[in-house]
Amino acid sequence: MKQSGCPPLLGEQFPTVEVETTLGRKKLPEDYAGKWVVLFSHPGDFTPVCTTEFVAFQNKMEEFKALNTELIGLSLDDVFAHMKWIEWIRDSFNVSITFPIIADQLGKLATQLGMVSPELGSSTVRTVFIINPKGVILLTMNYPPMVGRNMEEILRAVRALQVATENNVATPVNWPHNEYLGDQVIIPPPRNVMAAQERIEGANQGEYQCLDWWFCYKSLEK
Repeated sequence: MKQSGCPPLLGEQFPTVEVETTLGRKKLPEDYAGKWVVLFSHPGDFTPVCTTEFVAFQNKMEEFKALNTELIGLSLDDVFAHMKWIEWIRDSFNVSITFPIIADQLGKLATQLGMVSPELGSSTVRTVFIINPKGVILLTMNYPPMVGRNMEEILRAVRALQVATENNVATPVNWPHNEYLGDQVIIPPPRNVMAAQERIEGANQGEYQCLDWWFCYKSLEK
């Protein structure tokens, strides 16, 4: 049984909260129903690594949009600090931050989500939540303050989650560039003897390929 006060786990609903952001008040996850969401925390405004991350997230905005995915930032700074920082980013990098940034001055939401690690300081670490259109948390990542995130991996993770959930399959390591399977996907293993036999028969009929009854894969329809 999950203990009270523990951060939400994979497969659980994102907690219902109302937050203040640079784009006004937002209700999470209600305001993003039907959308995928990448919610990410950063240690603080006006810090070099965070600045490079925000520029990178914004530069990838259209790719996230194409995946029906919205971006939301979060730190313990207030809205005014966020606003001044995004002005500085605009003036210094010629990049306008168009996604909302949550102001969590008291750290209530960050603590609730497990975004603060006391061993690494009092600020939020670089946490990423990927939330599906039903408000369910499907993936989390945690980076320490001194290491910036990889935008390509976050985009890849969103694509992989969408493919896996929409097609009831799994994706291999480094998908869609797996060294053995390429962009093919893995069919979940059968759970009983009869299903295992049916799996082999399906492979013999060319419906998919199998290395064994428990390791079958296929190409997705284009």
